[in-house]
Amino acid sequence: RYSDYPDMFTTWNIVSSMGAIISTLSMMMFIMILWESMSSMRQTIFSSHMTSSLEWSHNLPPTEH
Repeated sequence: RYSDYPDMFTTWNIVSSMGAIISTLSMMMFIMILWESMSSMRQTIFSSHMTSSLEWSHNLPPTEH
C-alpha cells in the first residue's frame, strides 16, 4: 500500500483494506479452531474404518478394468 496515491484510487484502497482485514480475521479464526480442536482431545464419533459401508463390498478396481 502507498502512503500517497491519487484520489481516484480511494475506493479501491478501501476495498483492498477491507479485504485484508477480512483475510486476517478469517486466518486468526482458522488458527483458533485448529488450536481448540487439537487441545480439546475429544473422542472421535465416527470410526475411520467403516467396513460396513457399501463401497467396501465392491471389487476395486472393477474386474473389467
